[in-house]
Amino acid sequence: MVERELMITGIGGQGVQLASLVVARAAIIEGREAQLFGSYGGMMRGGNTESTVVVGDGPIEAPSTVGETWSAILMHHDYVEPTLFRLRPGSVVLVNSTVYEAAIDRTGYIALDVPAADIAVEVGNIMTASMVMVGAYAAFTGLVGLPALRQAVADSLPSYRQKHVELNVKALEAGFGAAPENVAPAWASVAA
Repeated sequence: MVERELMITGIGGQGVQLASLVVARAAIIEGREAQLFGSYGGMMRGGNTESTVVVGDGPIEAPSTVGETWSAILMHHDYVEPTLFRLRPGSVVLVNSTVYEAAIDRTGYIALDVPAADIAVEVGNIMTASMVMVGAYAAFTGLVGLPALRQAVADSLPSYRQKHVELNVKALEAGFGAAPENVAPAWASVAA
């Protein structure tokens, strides 16, 4: 059985929790198992926020709070240390290069810079930067496919936010198009 972990970290208001929910739902749509654990600081905006998604091709054995991660999306440099500590050699790391200001030792990682906030502005709203990153992540890793992500966005937004589905899908597609495809090892082809 193959399990893959994704940690997403950022600051409140960047859409980290929605992004992780979309990835988990996309995996379920594709017939796999998913587990999700989100946490955030005491502030709505600007505080720490992170989530962990575990995707497996069968019942998941890893706890939803993991000691190591196969991959990470870094939306912002604040509060990133716990996620960086969990990267293992060969981890896939996507960095929101528009706002990420800290240096990262990339030795031993497969890293991709994505100007997600810039792309989100081009799409129509900076608040879709997390969806840009999820789209790029999907193209880069193959963990989930774009059709499932499109459906997961519609399924994840509450009824009072359904008017934002189209914009978020456009952001996913823009991120998917901005990343080189299948540069990272395919999710199912690498030993855990």
